[in-house]
Amino acid sequence: MELDDLYRRVIMDHYKNPRNRGTLDEDALTINLNNPTCGDRITLQLQVEDGIVKQAKFTGEGCSISMSSASMMTEAVHGKTTDEALALAAKFSSFIKGEVTEFDELEDIEALSGVTKFPARIKCATLGWNALRKGIEHQQQQ
Repeated sequence: MELDDLYRRVIMDHYKNPRNRGTLDEDALTINLNNPTCGDRITLQLQVEDGIVKQAKFTGEGCSISMSSASMMTEAVHGKTTDEALALAAKFSSFIKGEVTEFDELEDIEALSGVTKFPARIKCATLGWNALRKGIEHQQQQ
């Protein structure tokens, strides 16, 4: 099996069987974002306690790239400090734009490496991560 085929399978697995899809209680930090270019939309909810992401869940609609990336992101930030989660979001942004070629911290995220070849899809891949960044930064300002 070629690497591209493996990556496609990983992306489709996260799309068809999303991790952490659902909602948290009303006290959760809730961020709504959309990508008007293609219609992707996400609602990300975070439960942050003592500066640690205890839970991350999402709902939304969109392409396989946006939904699988959101699924991967919720797995990646679970148990991380908010600063670590922001650092991961920044590194992911650099990775998906082709500025960083490896993303060693996370196994499945590397499957999104092919998105760099399709600039129009970068916004799809970063939607969930941008929601994460926006939510944590908003919370830190309060």
